Amino acid sequence: MPFLPHPSCRLIGFALLAVLLSPLINAADKSNSQILRHFSIYEKRDAYCAWPAIARTKSGDLVVLFTRTEEHMAPNGEILLSRSTDNGETWMPPAVVYDTILDDRESGVTTLSDGSLLAHFRSVRFTRATYESMPTGSYEQSFIDRWIGYVEKPEYANATALNRAWHAISDDNGFTWSQTTPGHDSIHGGVHLQNGSFLVASYRDDAGNIGLYASDEALGEWNPIATVVCPRPDTIRFGEPHIIQLDSGRVIMMIRATAIPYDDQSPDCQMWGTYSDDNGTTWAKPYQTPLWGFPPHLLQLSDGRVLCSYGYRRQPFGERVCISQNGIDWNLENEIILRDDAANGDLGYPVSIELETGKILTVYYQPNIPKGSTPSTHPPLPNRKKPGIMGTIWKIDK
Repeated sequence: MPFLPHPSCRLIGFALLAVLLSPLINAADKSNSQILRHFSIYEKRDAYCAWPAIARTKSGDLVVLFTRTEEHMAPNGEILLSRSTDNGETWMPPAVVYDTILDDRESGVTTLSDGSLLAHFRSVRFTRATYESMPTGSYEQSFIDRWIGYVEKPEYANATALNRAWHAISDDNGFTWSQTTPGHDSIHGGVHLQNGSFLVASYRDDAGNIGLYASDEALGEWNPIATVVCPRPDTIRFGEPHIIQLDSGRVIMMIRATAIPYDDQSPDCQMWGTYSDDNGTTWAKPYQTPLWGFPPHLLQLSDGRVLCSYGYRRQPFGERVCISQNGIDWNLENEIILRDDAANGDLGYPVSIELETGKILTVYYQPNIPKGSTPSTHPPLPNRKKPGIMGTIWKIDK
């Protein structure tokens, strides 16, 4: 005979379920959206996984590239790729696609017109000074001592030629990749423009501005063609932009604003926008949007509207998106809360793709643990459950 709980237990269970689901229900009611499910793409207790990029291959698979490392500032990250062959329902174990002796991170993807994938990798060479200049309490001293020992190995210290951005192409749906060639970092990827050329917006330059680079070939020579200048260099610096080209031909850009001094909960962390009507050669004066969070990822939906995805690193911590009619005008009334249940602010970098009309997959990183269960992240506890690559499938009702 099957076990049947006492009616009072069932009532308590239903009440608890209602409490747990209420934030999602309220978000759906407010925004005309429906959260279908949250899930894990990849997580490993002793691995720090972050900064995803997403693309659909010409075979129809979905691929997510991300960084796996020991901690955010560990010196030896690698780039992995996880694949879904059933439109995001299930995900294969990831495979390593790029790994040098340096710290490999930031794996943007640009989808080419023929369906090939252009990956943007960035290899970073840390030094003793990197770790000795960190604020007190960033990490346990034993970690810092071990990392200093790693970066001072001759093979690491001498790998100066690797310390830059790289590009590679896959023409077989992300299973194999070409030899890397020098490129420009692009945290989410660039654009294969309608005129056949390629455009990327770089992470930022030393002055806190955004450089635009163009090429006639995906693995060719990239030439600087424009700079988007930060209008408030004393209080913010630009960084981590994303660009897309709309069906109209207009190129739009959203830009992360980082407060000076660094404070990822500052009111100054509202994103900025700009646009170009000549394939990135000239840009409108940057303007501040009402969207608070970072960094941005843009997507033009099948109905022509534009979706911006971003992490939310102040309470309630989580992931958000906003919908614009044209990618220029943004209104917080159109903001959708995908998650507001994260344990802390070690999260974000969401990227979105449309699975079918009105059905969206958003991928991001955050710890897969209940809200309120994580101790301080300064320093982070070595034995904690570290952030993983998570996904949310949701629908826009109209």
